[in-house]
Amino acid sequence: MKKILVLGTGAQGSTVAQRMDEEPNVSQIICADADHKAVDELVKILKKASGAYVDADDIDSIIKAAEGVDLIVNALPIRFAPKVLEAAIAVKANYQDFAATDVLDSWWPKCVEMMYEDYGRRFKEIGKTAIIGTGSAPGMMCVAAKRSMTYLDTCDDILMMVYEGVEAKRFLPFWWSPFTALSDMTDPTFALKDGELVETEPHSLPVTRHFKGCQGPVTLVEHAHDETVYMGLNKDTHFKGAKNINFKYGGVGIDFSTPLYRAGLLSREEETYKGHTFIPFDVIVSHLPPAPKYHDEIKEILDEGLVKDEGAFVVEAVGMKDGKRVLVETYLYAPGCVESFERAGITGEMYLTGQCGSLFTKMFVNDEYTQKGLISSDMLTDEECGKYLDYAAQLDITLETEVKTL
Repeated sequence: MKKILVLGTGAQGSTVAQRMDEEPNVSQIICADADHKAVDELVKILKKASGAYVDADDIDSIIKAAEGVDLIVNALPIRFAPKVLEAAIAVKANYQDFAATDVLDSWWPKCVEMMYEDYGRRFKEIGKTAIIGTGSAPGMMCVAAKRSMTYLDTCDDILMMVYEGVEAKRFLPFWWSPFTALSDMTDPTFALKDGELVETEPHSLPVTRHFKGCQGPVTLVEHAHDETVYMGLNKDTHFKGAKNINFKYGGVGIDFSTPLYRAGLLSREEETYKGHTFIPFDVIVSHLPPAPKYHDEIKEILDEGLVKDEGAFVVEAVGMKDGKRVLVETYLYAPGCVESFERAGITGEMYLTGQCGSLFTKMFVNDEYTQKGLISSDMLTDEECGKYLDYAAQLDITLETEVKTL
């Protein structure tokens, strides 16, 4: 029986806690956050949970909450990751994170390398497993990309695309934290180009696709995401020598933020206008509605009706198979926003990210990881990928792959 600390009680952490509350191999869940209301609201709907109030800037506070746990699920902002990693090592616990931290070095790929090497060695020394990038993207996206490699002998190009086309009648550009969303819209983006990791410009290099089940063409652009860095570093060991890897994002959030980015309104630098000093990014964020989080909030938006409830989650991998050049096209299918609410009382964003994250946790509590040290979700073995996808299918989250000769 496993004891889990879920650190962070937002959309991701709360979904993991709720899913683990149903797992027979889980005996106790500690739900921890600095937000007392969020902790209390979550604990009262769970059977196996207790609450803790934690200051994530204080390692000792984390260690105190984590004493005796088998696994720490870190659902906090990525700047806290080094402290949570140190706490996990101190209490000799396994570790799960939804992304990779960017505070260890100014060059993000170097941060990930440091995590692989330093924390990988230290977790291996205590016989524990740490996995980073365990939501939907990164997470399920990495599993889908890794799975597509089974159809190739060698790989040239990998293009990962996420289109989020859920549009409310009210002004709601983001279904998750507006601060996080707009931060992602301005952060440096990375791609593997001719075998080398390089920075690309956010909102650049557009591609257009006609996705199954979606109305009309969709334009997607470069976007800051972990996958390209993980997979770029692991191109030879896990992705059959891939030379070019990109992540593209499109939908309502991009349509809203791209003009702001191009106008300089997402800048973090102080500006002065007519005698007033301000930071454009902060002004924009302060005017955005928060993402719906609670049942009644979501219900109110859905009762008003949605303009669109569509999306796409696709991997295109091009390479050689049996002497022929082929395209491996993989679609992910999952419940939309309305169906997610009917099933679980949450949004489609919360359902996919949280449920996909919870499946990585489920594999921890069922002792299904064979690797020790620190890995990212693209480094799962073929057997681990298969087990993960079996669990996902039980939640109606499935992959469909088609191989086309070029």
